[in-house]
Amino acid sequence: MAKKLDAKEVELYLLENTDFFLSRESLVSELSFKHDAHGATSLLEMQVRKLRDEQSRLMDMLSGFVSTGKENEELFFKSKNLTLSVIAAKDFDEVKKTVELFFEQNFEIDSCILEILTDSQLQELENKTNLDMNKDAIHMGPLSKEKMDAFFSGESVKSAVISVMKLKSGFGLLKIGSNEPTKYLGDGDTTFIEYIRDIIVTVLESKEA
Repeated sequence: MAKKLDAKEVELYLLENTDFFLSRESLVSELSFKHDAHGATSLLEMQVRKLRDEQSRLMDMLSGFVSTGKENEELFFKSKNLTLSVIAAKDFDEVKKTVELFFEQNFEIDSCILEILTDSQLQELENKTNLDMNKDAIHMGPLSKEKMDAFFSGESVKSAVISVMKLKSGFGLLKIGSNEPTKYLGDGDTTFIEYIRDIIVTVLESKEA
């Protein structure tokens, strides 16, 4: 008496012989699968549905890549224009105006302040906020009202990016604020801010020389 195959053995065989149905098309037409409460769905219909779902997923991924590519390209040209404008600035006042206007016009923020602080002023700010204000420190997120008041006096900023810059004489501070609490979160990417910070530091130090 022939051994009766169990479902697992059939499954393993089909996985090892994926071309099994290629020469047995008539068998494919006889297969059906319980799909939902409305009845059975053929193997072909299931394959078509799966291909459509896969196509939809790939199109969503492609759209995401294209969107990200466009955003990166736009950011590149904006950064390039800022770099050229900052380099052309005659003094700190022009650098300050250029940087603040750049962020206000391109990133839908509510406040942008670039300022120069002495060591003692930075130490006082560190004491008020209990934040590390050492060289190259970057703080991002929805800070407390007390901290926001220390950075943005009289403004209704709810989340911010605070970047510290060490200069030859004193420190620079770039403060970007939004009235939206979720605009900047603590786990955000700081790469772009680091890039802008390094440009500002390089330009300001060259003008101090």
